[in-house]
Amino acid sequence: MVFSSTVFLFVFLPLTLAVYYIVPLKARNAVLFALSLVFYGWGEPIYVGVMLLSVTAAYLCGFPIARHRESDPKKAKVWLWVSIGVELALLLFFKYTNFFIETLRLIPPLADVLSPIPGLELPIGISFYTFQIMSYSIDLWRGETAVQRSYIAFGTYVSLFPQLIAGPIVRYRDVNDQLTARVHSADKFASGVRRFVTGFAKKLLLGDALAAVYAYFSASADFERTVLSGWIMLITYTLHIYFDFSGYSDMAIGLGRMLGFEFPENFNYPYMAGSVTEFWRRWHISLSSWFREYVYIPLGGNRRGKGRQYLNLAVVWLLTGLWHGASWNFVLWGVFYLVILVIEKAGLLRLLEKNAVTRAFGHVWALLLVGIGWMIFDHTDLSAARAVIGSLFGAGTVGLSSASAGWTALHSLPLIVLSALAATPFPARLWARLTDRHPAAAIAEPVWLGLLLVLSVACMVSGAFSPFLYFIF
Repeated sequence: MVFSSTVFLFVFLPLTLAVYYIVPLKARNAVLFALSLVFYGWGEPIYVGVMLLSVTAAYLCGFPIARHRESDPKKAKVWLWVSIGVELALLLFFKYTNFFIETLRLIPPLADVLSPIPGLELPIGISFYTFQIMSYSIDLWRGETAVQRSYIAFGTYVSLFPQLIAGPIVRYRDVNDQLTARVHSADKFASGVRRFVTGFAKKLLLGDALAAVYAYFSASADFERTVLSGWIMLITYTLHIYFDFSGYSDMAIGLGRMLGFEFPENFNYPYMAGSVTEFWRRWHISLSSWFREYVYIPLGGNRRGKGRQYLNLAVVWLLTGLWHGASWNFVLWGVFYLVILVIEKAGLLRLLEKNAVTRAFGHVWALLLVGIGWMIFDHTDLSAARAVIGSLFGAGTVGLSSASAGWTALHSLPLIVLSALAATPFPARLWARLTDRHPAAAIAEPVWLGLLLVLSVACMVSGAFSPFLYFIF
């Protein structure tokens, strides 16, 4: 089930909220756990068992980890690795088995011996909930959280439907207290509704519209590749993936507030970054934070010299690329960012931050490289990615533009300009200034939200099914 569907919006969500607020406080976790399993198993019920296996393994391993972490740290560490091993084994099996087999088949003697496992599909959201579960086991071993004795509460943490499918990745210690005591209020619920509607509109009105333009130019490039079509593809996909993914995160945060939870922010206007380093502090913040805290810092971070720092970065970005998908384009995407970040850390970053002129250059530098990175990210066929990137600079094109490309680009220009503005803090600052100077304007907010919701629902009903991009990770 996805948020941008009539079943979720008009059946699942109203019924969930009604049941949740009718039952006593002590029963609400059980309600959320049960309904989250329904939400997850709506399309693929077989994979509910995989998630419950992950939940049960980490829950049971948590007790010996907590019991031995002070008296026998070695034994506690063994149980930590048992827990992590189960989680990673499931992730590796479902996500990477066929990828490894296909890679080994490139070796001639193995081509006739090995074959992919038919019907092996990726359980939706497994990359996200696996990282959440691992955060519990690691924090418990570090002594940064207490063992969770309630299976229902722990299961609720892992399966909570607002952020189950595509994040944000919520670390256990961030919501531990909220699992047993969270605040429910009309103001918090209203804030959640505002955030949800905003994210819903970002996804349906902007993200999906940009995806349609990108799909048109991507298809037309097969028979008429131009410089203009290459740049329109880069720009529309760059904006599309932001509104699609940040829209989901907004919806998840909003739904969490409706249920009394506070989830961490996942985006902070990433396309305002003045360097690629800064971009990754603003984009998918929960994933970057997870890798920094559970991989980069434990490996030594930047505390053991430049050489070791670069090696640690290489490990992080290899894992980041593979986390996003079992395909060589994701590995290359990780290597691409590794090279850029090493260059910035080696001295370029200081130059980019020197004055206003260099910061402006840094902004262009970041946008260009991030856009090129998205072209690698989107194309599992690396030759297709190379063709798109080459077209940006005139390679393999029929010219700067064509009649059809120019006409479609002109029609798409208002959408692109509006989306570019919406990806900045400008609209939020304008609204804040307006309500500060004219408090009565805030009264109209429900009207605007209502219009956004109606328009978004109209697009959802009339358009083709459009799942969130990060569902596949």
